[in-house]
Amino acid sequence: MEDFKCAAKRAKRRLKSGYWEKCKREAESAGARARSLGLNENKVKAGLYDKVRSDIRGEKPDDFYLRVKKLLDEYGEVSDAIGRLTDHEYYATLSYAEKQRYNLQLSEKYLKALEKYRREKQMTALK
Repeated sequence: MEDFKCAAKRAKRRLKSGYWEKCKREAESAGARARSLGLNENKVKAGLYDKVRSDIRGEKPDDFYLRVKKLLDEYGEVSDAIGRLTDHEYYATLSYAEKQRYNLQLSEKYLKALEKYRREKQMTALK
């Protein structure tokens, strides 16, 4: 019950502070900038909505995403990204089947992080 009360208090605080009006203005201005640059307005707004959603939930970027971001900032998209992101000590302890599963899971996480990185870069390019 306490979590519900805290969530309600935070929501009320956002309403009083004008948080939603600010978000709406940002979405409209980002959409207009995207249109003027010939980018997909809906994708830009969706990126903003994702950011707002994660802010409300209090989510912080996970360690894996931060590693991917650092890799992409330093080297760009490289062909051996999965190899660079692999925990080699842990990987050495796995059986063949577990290694295959690990590679697939790591690849899936990398692709999600790459998509998030691209959205963030697109948003910063609009500012």
